[in-house]
Amino acid sequence: MQLFDEIAKGRYEAYTSEAVLRELERASEEKRWQMLSLYRRYIKEAIATTPEANLLAVMYVRKRIIPEKYSDDALHIAIATVKNLDFVISFNQGHIVKTKTMIGTGFVNLRLGYRQIGLGTPTEVLEYDP
Repeated sequence: MQLFDEIAKGRYEAYTSEAVLRELERASEEKRWQMLSLYRRYIKEAIATTPEANLLAVMYVRKRIIPEKYSDDALHIAIATVKNLDFVISFNQGHIVKTKTMIGTGFVNLRLGYRQIGLGTPTEVLEYDP
């Protein structure tokens, strides 16, 4: 995948969150092995959950931006926000990479003193050139 090539070249730094690593515990053996292999090769750090990120994730769920059933996804976005990262990259277009989520999380972030972060697919991130 081109995104991983760009990460390997140093164009991007890749992070994940403890929320994603917890989700992998529920994945199939094959999926978990694939994702952990990528993690070991490309991810700089798994960012820990903080009280600020927990509060922000709760706000995303309370405002119905992300369904409570997917609160780990809300936490993943919140961790990236609190860490001041630029993007959350995902193939999850059900409730992460979608306009409603980007607008909603951006609104909550700004109201609580954080900046809006991008939510996009790998292709969208590769096409983004600040």
